[in-house]
Amino acid sequence: MKIRIGETLSGDFRSSLVVFLVALPLCLGIAIASGAPPMAGLIAGILGGIIVGSLSKSSVSVSGPAAGLTVIVLDSISSLGSFPLFLASLVFAGIFQFLLGIAKAGVLGYYFPHAVIKGMLTAIGVILVLKQIPHALGYDKDFLGDFAFNQADQHNTFSEIYYAFIHYSPGAIPIVLIALGFILLFERPVIKRHPYLGLVPGALWAVLSSIGINAIYKIFKPEWVLDNEHLVQLPVLTNWQELPSLVTLPNFDLINTTNFWIVAVTLAVIGSIETLLSIEAGDKMDPYKRKTPANRELVAQGIGNTISGLIGGLPITAVIVRTSANIESGARTKWSTIFHGILVLALVITIPGFLNQIPLSGLAAVLLVVGYKLAKPSIFLKEFKKGWDQFLPFMVTVISILLTDLLVGIGIGMVVGLFFVIKTNFHRSVLVTERNGNYLVKLQKDVSFLNKAILIKELGQIPEGSNVVLNAFMARLIDHDIQEVLNDFIATAESKNITLVIEGYSN
Repeated sequence: MKIRIGETLSGDFRSSLVVFLVALPLCLGIAIASGAPPMAGLIAGILGGIIVGSLSKSSVSVSGPAAGLTVIVLDSISSLGSFPLFLASLVFAGIFQFLLGIAKAGVLGYYFPHAVIKGMLTAIGVILVLKQIPHALGYDKDFLGDFAFNQADQHNTFSEIYYAFIHYSPGAIPIVLIALGFILLFERPVIKRHPYLGLVPGALWAVLSSIGINAIYKIFKPEWVLDNEHLVQLPVLTNWQELPSLVTLPNFDLINTTNFWIVAVTLAVIGSIETLLSIEAGDKMDPYKRKTPANRELVAQGIGNTISGLIGGLPITAVIVRTSANIESGARTKWSTIFHGILVLALVITIPGFLNQIPLSGLAAVLLVVGYKLAKPSIFLKEFKKGWDQFLPFMVTVISILLTDLLVGIGIGMVVGLFFVIKTNFHRSVLVTERNGNYLVKLQKDVSFLNKAILIKELGQIPEGSNVVLNAFMARLIDHDIQEVLNDFIATAESKNITLVIEGYSN
């Protein structure tokens, strides 16, 4: 479907506001969790929006720092010895990623099973909801963008919720409830279609209301005021001359070491996998079902990561939380992604003091809604109705990601998904049907030793005195083990009074 840019700019800008509100705390939190300066996350968010967004052919995906890479980045900074040395590896990781795109390695993204992709989306939704509960209650001991099950504060996802109910901040609860009220109100079609009320997304009203409520606390209820760790914490410039001090330059002193290149290759490969997964998921959520050229995406990500390494940013990948928020907010073209990057750049530089008044509980309300939309109960029911071969890989992926992290969980889901693919192929390679005592034994595709057990079982269930047609016209390959089973059946057919017609097979 052809979409005219001029007709969608206002809608894309509204969507970019929501993505900005989601991206801001995530960029900061991921940087802190990665052991990097907070500005590194913001730089990655800006470049992911403006540079990658401009070069990519994706209409809906949003790129920036990824929570799934925090452990890798933290370990890499530690092993190399400093953040500038890590940045040098990131520069070459971007070059490698660019070369992967040129070499058309993006085709690998088409080999992820649907059940695993759907499980990844749903798991991220579940994690978002669970991770926001402490922030909604004003227990902000961990950063807002943490997706890992085991946390830096020695808690895990569930124990954090337990402690949040014990050590909650009373002022956070009215803020999150009112913020949720604004978001849900502005989700109503009558509001969204209104010529004036529909101009500003509910998420923005939610955040503004949280700032206002916290300001009211200062006058009427000082003990409820949320400050310090309960608020967004951006670096603040006192003058423009300080701007260069926020940029960290790479240090190439370790370029001759093996560890340097291991980090670079690891970042390129893992970052590319996460990007391919995210754009595949984003395309599935796109209401217009547009397909993102995977190779072009790797080229765009590679350029973005090289620039990010040169000016002090974190690794960039396509990220599903921001992509989901973008789609759910009504984005129709990549201008929404670009606008969000411009907003991060402009507002972080011009009004950081105002942004630092945003309570994390207000932002938690926005993320709670995003998470719920990714993991609605109806999604589980829909996958269940598809059968166990789809539902089990889906659920294994969800649970594995929830209890480990994104990449490990997807790996486990892929193994289970592959098992069901192989199992299905076993059954499709050997087809036995019966009607009124007449049997058709049909061999299809490649029939290997892996199908031996099921073939022996099916042939063994054919009773004496039956009429059997053995058809192998569709079999491209019949290996030696299968031939032995067939030859034994043919040899014993007469003794069992089985009338046998052989088509397309010679023993």
